[in-house]
Amino acid sequence: MPEELDALLKEKRIFKPSAELLKNSNIYRWMEKNGIHGYDELLEEALKNPEWFWDELAGELEWFRPYNQIKKWDPPHAKWFLDGKFNIVHNALDRHARGPRKDKTAYIWEGESGEVQRLSYLELYREVNRFANALKKLGVSKGDTVSIYLPMIPELPIAMLACAKIGAPHSVVFSGFWAKAFKERINDAGSKVAITIDGFRRRGKLIRLKEAVDGILDETPTLEKLVVVKHEGLDLDMRKNRDIWWDEAVDGMEEDCETEEMDSEDLLFILYTSGTTGKPKGVVHVHGGYAVGVYATLKFVFDLKEDDIWWCAADIGWVTGHSYIVYGPLLLGATSILYEGTPNYPDPGRIWRMIEDYKVTVFYTAPTTVRMFMKYGTKWPEKHDLSSLRLLGSVGEPINPEAWIWYHKHIGGSKCPVMDTWWQTETGMHLITPLPISNLKPGSAVKPFPTVEADVLDDEGKHVKNGGGHLVIKSTWPSMFRTLYKDPERYVEAYWSKFPCVYLSGDVARVDEDGYFWVQGREDDVLNVAGHRISTAEVESALVSYHTVAEAAVVGKPHDVKGEDIYAFVMLKEGVKTGEELESILKDHVRKEIGPIATPSNIKIVSDLPKTRSGKIMRRVIKSLIKGEDVGDTSTLANPEAVDGLKKVL
Repeated sequence: MPEELDALLKEKRIFKPSAELLKNSNIYRWMEKNGIHGYDELLEEALKNPEWFWDELAGELEWFRPYNQIKKWDPPHAKWFLDGKFNIVHNALDRHARGPRKDKTAYIWEGESGEVQRLSYLELYREVNRFANALKKLGVSKGDTVSIYLPMIPELPIAMLACAKIGAPHSVVFSGFWAKAFKERINDAGSKVAITIDGFRRRGKLIRLKEAVDGILDETPTLEKLVVVKHEGLDLDMRKNRDIWWDEAVDGMEEDCETEEMDSEDLLFILYTSGTTGKPKGVVHVHGGYAVGVYATLKFVFDLKEDDIWWCAADIGWVTGHSYIVYGPLLLGATSILYEGTPNYPDPGRIWRMIEDYKVTVFYTAPTTVRMFMKYGTKWPEKHDLSSLRLLGSVGEPINPEAWIWYHKHIGGSKCPVMDTWWQTETGMHLITPLPISNLKPGSAVKPFPTVEADVLDDEGKHVKNGGGHLVIKSTWPSMFRTLYKDPERYVEAYWSKFPCVYLSGDVARVDEDGYFWVQGREDDVLNVAGHRISTAEVESALVSYHTVAEAAVVGKPHDVKGEDIYAFVMLKEGVKTGEELESILKDHVRKEIGPIATPSNIKIVSDLPKTRSGKIMRRVIKSLIKGEDVGDTSTLANPEAVDGLKKVL
């Protein structure tokens, strides 16, 4: 890989954990019990003996029958906790509902309109059992995949848990995707039963989801039954013998349901990664290893205690929601916030008000959300008491240092460490992440989780000492995906073929002199300017570090001489005036922060950037616009009007 510019590694600020946080943390107490002294010794011991580490943690969960082998690693294929009999729902729900946590709140759900519902572990257990029995009555058996297309309502985790309880893998589709994506996933999984909703509200607008689903069901030959949640009370066309209301399906069902004893390696869920373009990649996760991985990472990275109120502000339609809204918190017996709406509706104070109301102690969100609130300024969080917070988290993409500092200062009151986690749909759990005992550098994901061996390689497979390269994982880990559904050849080709026995993440990263990892973004988000490889994340971070900039998107436009020209689109903080002078100032700022070669040729000030409903900037759309190409379907955008705004400045 050609030499890259040395940019974000200039970040030298270090934040150390308080003595109180360190000594009271779950990981510190676990280390004390195991005679380990210090962060570096923990990583060293875990790398030397990963089976010891994972055996200790797997032993904290309940097994129907103990495993007889911890792992079998035949690259690129892994098995964990071999011959163990297990069900993730027994551990996430059954044991709590039958024990001292039965009356503890599992979920506090708040709807977009402000309605609130609380579910204890016992109440959740009963609802899951009723729906599991309903699924059985609809003909769902062990091994049958159920497709789920629901927004953030309690019925979504209930449906997932009910499926897993009876051994039926689930395939959840993000409710912001259009119905064609649901069709593709139903057909790939061969689902006989699917679950959707009459409608729901997003930013006050009614989304009539069932009607959209009706338009694709003639092209889903395996589907026999459609269960519909009555959420908005819409008057719908319910097709006889196919459609059934959720309430009617569970009516009269028993509140007890036997939990299926599964093999540790039995399929738990499929989660498709390709969005709405190309053939969906069905990532396969299994009961045993996945459970141990998400349990361990949530326990150690976010340090959840019995009295914590946990809020992972993601959508369950993504892997973050699977791992850290549904399965991880329930495995730990935690209380979680489940929120239906968007973070800035009806005003930018919504999530800060909720943190105050519910006394949230640990909060996990995306850098895009942090930068959005930077744009609004500090007045919104300052209206609310956020003193209950003790730990913050970041997920979804690299967080630039200035956003990290803003988050730490204005949300965390300069006292809450920020756990900047790197992981993927394929990994199932955090792989590179701080722990509460780590020293933190803003913008760095710090070091690999214990037992995980990460590296940065060049195209020849050699370690990159200076600059960026391919981020890879050289070890196996319990919650790694096992294959791609019905496509084992693609599994090998896409992830394991470039470097023998090494997982290729598709991300670009650097490692600094202290062994800290700095993830820069996807490999296809790297610009080639006059022979230099420049991460779009680097240029975006430089732009956002300027005090008037809230958010930036950087793309490349083909250039006959340089290879690519750098185009930047910038959103300003509220109340900031624009003009040609500002564009010149921003170019100078990037030149000073990174270097002349990374200076954008064009900087356009815009009021909005096209984003998915999960908050990710759609650079593909922006790149198509600057090339004069058709942007394609924009129905999955949260703000399609942003495309028109971009057209006006080009």
